[in-house]
Amino acid sequence: MFKKHPKGLIAAALANMGERFGFYIMMAILTLFISAKFGLSETTTGYIYSAFYASIYILALVGGVIADKTKNFKGTILAGLIMMAIGYLIIAIPTPTPVPNLGLYLALTCFGLLVIAFGNGLFKGNLQALVGQMYDNPKYSSLRDSGFQIFYMFINIGGFFAPWIAIGVRNWWLKVNHFDYDASLPELCHQYLEQGSSMPAQAMDNLSTLANSVCLDDTQVTDMNVFVNSYLDVFNRGFQYAFMAAIVAMLISLVIYVVNKNRFPDPAKKENSNADTVSAVSREDIKMSATEIKQRIYALFAVFGVVIFFWLSFHQNGYSLTYFARDYVDLSVININLGFTQIKGAEIFQCVNPFFVVALTPLIMWFFGMLKAKRKEPSTPMKIAIGMGIAALAYVFLMVFSLTLPAKDALSSMTTAEIDAIRVTPWIMIGLYFILTVAELFISPLGLSFVSKVAPPHLQGLMQGCWLAATAVGNSLLFIGGILYTTVPIWACWLVFVGATAASMIVMLSMVKWLERVAN
Repeated sequence: MFKKHPKGLIAAALANMGERFGFYIMMAILTLFISAKFGLSETTTGYIYSAFYASIYILALVGGVIADKTKNFKGTILAGLIMMAIGYLIIAIPTPTPVPNLGLYLALTCFGLLVIAFGNGLFKGNLQALVGQMYDNPKYSSLRDSGFQIFYMFINIGGFFAPWIAIGVRNWWLKVNHFDYDASLPELCHQYLEQGSSMPAQAMDNLSTLANSVCLDDTQVTDMNVFVNSYLDVFNRGFQYAFMAAIVAMLISLVIYVVNKNRFPDPAKKENSNADTVSAVSREDIKMSATEIKQRIYALFAVFGVVIFFWLSFHQNGYSLTYFARDYVDLSVININLGFTQIKGAEIFQCVNPFFVVALTPLIMWFFGMLKAKRKEPSTPMKIAIGMGIAALAYVFLMVFSLTLPAKDALSSMTTAEIDAIRVTPWIMIGLYFILTVAELFISPLGLSFVSKVAPPHLQGLMQGCWLAATAVGNSLLFIGGILYTTVPIWACWLVFVGATAASMIVMLSMVKWLERVAN
């Protein structure tokens, strides 16, 4: 797989894999952690989730500017890794639940998220820029798309294992304290703390039923106040111990990067060396006309505008889709007993997308390679347009299976037995993520490739940052998913994302010919 590619590719891929492992541990549990830790609603949690996810990518623009100005890509990346480890540490420090001071502890968590976001901004776009610079050499330029697909595949190897670790650690801590896992309990526990004896009778009955079912020592709950406080504290400490696993992953990524950083290109040397052929080519590119530079930037921003709506839809995986799995999917059939812990929980679906990325990337690379050999391979802009259409199909698929489901607010008046009766098979989530993953493989790695190919060489870091900033815009709108999820029928929630991705496909198709001319 790596035989014809630059030697630095595997080192960059491994470094990114470790960092993504830690990141996906957090993303698998973040929204559920915030809701369970602070008792916030799905909508309020969505504002924090959206702001955090947007800041990750908007700060990548800052990281790109820093790297472009200093020409110290390697040092900027190293600083980013260290900052992310510190951010995870801030969140991982165990604190009591229910929190004694909501404002203080929520602010501390948000500060930790901000540190992670800034570190990610220094790391993510600049490592991608280095990978792109490896393919500026004419020897490797024809392999640019496949190189980014390999790079993207390694990201998702880390992402596949992360949710298993997060769930395993959380459920292990519950078991140590003689509790079992139940996805519905934290919300009911917080409702009890807020309303006490005025809690609706059906909700109180559901809380009592679930409380007795999760006590592994077969004791009956006689003091609900004691149970609620104890369960919330154990549940959320388990989450925070899972964040500690993210720190370990970051340190591994740091070691891999430091050991292998000499394999990466150095932009500063690349500009100053008169003898290096690749540098000579780059200097000629930098001297391209102002008109051509403008055309390239216009083309990039046109693509950035389109992919905003993909990320708005795709990154619901850690938000409204996770809540959907918690509330509507039959999680009882997903129960892997490892003795010391059990792998069960809504978070497990976060490993499905990375699994399909790893499994499907070689197949899609082979498919595109076959088309290329026959001179029928679609251009990168056309692939992105096709990907948007596939994303629309993914939400059509989910919408069809949601037509008979009650709205979220109706669940509070249903018994646990009635809720269990309407739960859907986990295969629906697996099918959804399969289709979304195919869409992702047509958009994300190829989008990175398009940016690295079209961006003027002296703006590589900045344009990679702008790609991530476009992702940030989409992520800043993620809260829309939570608002829809809690206020409209479930099928109507998914219909909005069908419309957003389908409209983006149409716009992209209208620009394909122009984008192809600019890229050639």
